[in-house]
Amino acid sequence: QVQLVESGGGLVQAGGSLSVSCAASGRTFSSYTIGWFRQAPGKEREFVEAISWNGDRIYYADSVKGRFTISRDNVKNTVYLQMNSLKPEDTALYYCAATRSGSAPYNSYDYDYWGQGTQVTVSS
Repeated sequence: QVQLVESGGGLVQAGGSLSVSCAASGRTFSSYTIGWFRQAPGKEREFVEAISWNGDRIYYADSVKGRFTISRDNVKNTVYLQMNSLKPEDTALYYCAATRSGSAPYNSYDYDYWGQGTQVTVSS
């Protein structure tokens, strides 16, 4: 069992930066791939970025390439998402999720555990 808690969301102007964190409980955290998803009002949940259990593989959506960076600290049981050059279209509720699926971690249905989300709002 893994419990996930996101933090760090907030309001930022376009072009600014924000970092969100995903803190996990559970001794098996380091065996999970962790992904970030986001959902804007009226839109489907979409994949943002993911990192493998040991950090050697990173997967990202084209929309955030070069702007968002994911990292993890398995000692602190925390995954970070650093978001730079934010745009109004990045506004959404950001969720972290955990999976042990061997598939490429782009699909939300492959994830077993989810956090409650943290709101990121980018003003123009």
